[in-house]
Amino acid sequence: MIVHLIDGTYELFRHHFAVPSRTNVHGMEIAAARAVVGNMLSLVSDGATHVAVATDHVIPSFRNKLFDDYKDGSDIDPVLFAQFELLEEALAAAGFEVWPMVDYEADDAMAAGAHMAAADERVERVLLCTPDKDLAQCVDGERIFQFDRRKRVLIDVEGVWEKFGVAPESIPDYLALVGDTADGIPGLSGWGAKSTGTVLAHYTHLENIPKASGQWEVGVRSAKKLAETFADNYEDALLYRTLATLSLDAPVAENVDALEWTGPTKDIEAVAKALDDDRLVARCHNLAESRA
Repeated sequence: MIVHLIDGTYELFRHHFAVPSRTNVHGMEIAAARAVVGNMLSLVSDGATHVAVATDHVIPSFRNKLFDDYKDGSDIDPVLFAQFELLEEALAAAGFEVWPMVDYEADDAMAAGAHMAAADERVERVLLCTPDKDLAQCVDGERIFQFDRRKRVLIDVEGVWEKFGVAPESIPDYLALVGDTADGIPGLSGWGAKSTGTVLAHYTHLENIPKASGQWEVGVRSAKKLAETFADNYEDALLYRTLATLSLDAPVAENVDALEWTGPTKDIEAVAKALDDDRLVARCHNLAESRA
């Protein structure tokens, strides 16, 4: 069994900027939500059997209580934001397991879902379908992989090393030092990808990095300045790592059986009207019949 965990928020953003604008009879923009639903059905048509889509039902999460500058969604196009709930309803009606996050983020749900699925001996592979950097921390050497569906790139442990210069377990530490502008994590001044990769490849975690450059066992340009910045902002770095660490406590399905796609629900006709898609109902039912 292969489990596909989809970053629904990312997919909505991606399609919003990729497909032409379209409104339904009520004047509501529906293009991105409609495109994502079609894309998910194509995934099933291509052979996917167990699929869950994680979404950010709201953007603020528990991390906003820890750090004022963490992303809060205030910069999201209202036309796009208005499709968040529509997408969740449409995907559920089309028969997909949907995890809408409120206190947590979609990435947390994917991490928790991967942990749940990998614990099932029936699961051969878990695919985290997103290019987001923070999901790299979930990749293991056996069954959990990150998969960029757009580029068709599968990332394993070796791929994480090649991309970031560190092991998956060091990704939160890496993002704490380098920063992640997409999430509002500033990182530490002067700490770039190369220097961070070199240091963490040796020390793995922040706690292991000596505060004085003279104690470093790796050679890095501007080591003295980096060490001073690290020592002066150590508590900030720990906070940033907390922000970048995905939580396995996010509410997801109890087992992978809930993720099996078996066909649409009775709400599919209403959703098809909302999406102005007169082929959606037949497509879902035909796909379900072919699976049966």
